[in-house]
Amino acid sequence: QKTVVLSSNEFNLLQLKHSGSSVAVQKKKLLSFTKNQDNSHGVQWSAAGESYTNIIENKFNSTEEFPVTGFALGVDKAAYSNIRRFITMNTMPPADAVRIEEMLNYFPVPEKEVEPGKTFAFESVLTDCPWNERNKLMITRVHTRRVSYDSAPPVNLVVLIDVSGSMDLPNRLSLLKTAFRMMVKNLRPIDTISIVTYGGKVAIALHPTGGCEQTKILNIIDSLEAGGDTPGGNALRTAYNLIQPRVLKGGNNRILLATDGDFNVGEITEDALMQLVSQNQQSGVYLTCLGVGMGNYKDSKLEALAKKGNGNFAYLDNVMEAEKVLVTECMQTFYVSASDAYLNMWFDPKFVKEYRLIGFDNRKDALTDTTIRLEGGEMGSGHTVTAVFEIVPASDLSSLNAPLAEGELTYIPAKSAEKTQELIPFYTSYYPFKSIDSSYRFQTAVALFGMLLHQSSFIKKEHWSVLMNMIPSAIHQQEYLEKEFEQLVLKANAIYNPVKKKKGFRLRKEKSQP
Repeated sequence: QKTVVLSSNEFNLLQLKHSGSSVAVQKKKLLSFTKNQDNSHGVQWSAAGESYTNIIENKFNSTEEFPVTGFALGVDKAAYSNIRRFITMNTMPPADAVRIEEMLNYFPVPEKEVEPGKTFAFESVLTDCPWNERNKLMITRVHTRRVSYDSAPPVNLVVLIDVSGSMDLPNRLSLLKTAFRMMVKNLRPIDTISIVTYGGKVAIALHPTGGCEQTKILNIIDSLEAGGDTPGGNALRTAYNLIQPRVLKGGNNRILLATDGDFNVGEITEDALMQLVSQNQQSGVYLTCLGVGMGNYKDSKLEALAKKGNGNFAYLDNVMEAEKVLVTECMQTFYVSASDAYLNMWFDPKFVKEYRLIGFDNRKDALTDTTIRLEGGEMGSGHTVTAVFEIVPASDLSSLNAPLAEGELTYIPAKSAEKTQELIPFYTSYYPFKSIDSSYRFQTAVALFGMLLHQSSFIKKEHWSVLMNMIPSAIHQQEYLEKEFEQLVLKANAIYNPVKKKKGFRLRKEKSQP
């Protein structure tokens, strides 16, 4: 509150400035947090016009000194499909494009039944560490209850599509049009969709329309053409202005931003765009980002916007990925079971000397902000978040009969504004690596693959052979995504460890000719 003295003898001009958003902009989200831990520094990574924010790899913590660590739960999966794009093109992905928790999130795992009246179910296993025989791995899964599509709340969706000149390629606007056609065919009569486009100018291509009017919606999608510059900030503002008067209480209110992230008119910096999103953060509207394209793709910008907008983030590199995100996994993508969800883990120093959370690595700019705190993520219907800890044992864990760790889960349930907390004792029995369920072996292989691509300081080059040996017992050949992963590992191994040609071969061959 502020008192201002005005003079009645002259004209008075007062200008009000919004203070909340500028403060919020500086508070970038942490993915994991260990209290009082010192962190190293990094910079933003950029190559060939693409941008990735530098991430600081989590290190080993002494349990005596740092007994508790926390991490955000979320459903982002963009990193794996983006990595796949690079490797398919016989190129090493940028190290900071590799976010291991998103790679683990990408693959479905066997569902665990959630008890009636509960939002979550938990499971964990303790096993050997394939890349360090002295250590153990604790693999923890957090499952959410699956909601049936028929009983899910109505969707109030604004699709915000980049139709600027940079999108005029088959793997950009054409891919998105195919993706949205598939999505629209699954809309219900109770759902509402609007379409905003930006390319040269911002336009409302489709005012709020019921899901039953599919012919009308599909005709609008088919008519989209690319051209012009990229006023992304104004487009985002238009989308929020369109959806907010129609926010459904208890419904799924969401903006779906589809772009290569290359904004070049108006608010173009990451901080300016985050400020715009933060002004609408408490409106009950989620922001999902779909990235496409290459060369000018701005991964860092879309990742930050999705986190600031309380939403999720995916990268579409082909039609099959579009179908996976918008059709097969639409409940995970669009329907929130819990928001602001994070898990604090207390490790018992009697059993754990040191521990390291693999993945959930933080952005450098968040780590250097001393006012920052851990903020939770959003978990969709029927989704599972996996966390892998590498553990230095303090004692023999082969006959463990007490909780290795205790978790405190904090979240806001769907259709509620009140935070809820649950305490979870992780009674984790030890099993040799060959004896654990193949889904755990597969996720361990994914984690190791991520560390190798990220060129982790905790992994050596020779661990590629460890990964190659793990694959046969971890892969189900009938599962397409797992089989594709195997092929991706083989291709990446050839990129990172090329076969050296023997010198003098051509000369000997030439001499042998008559």
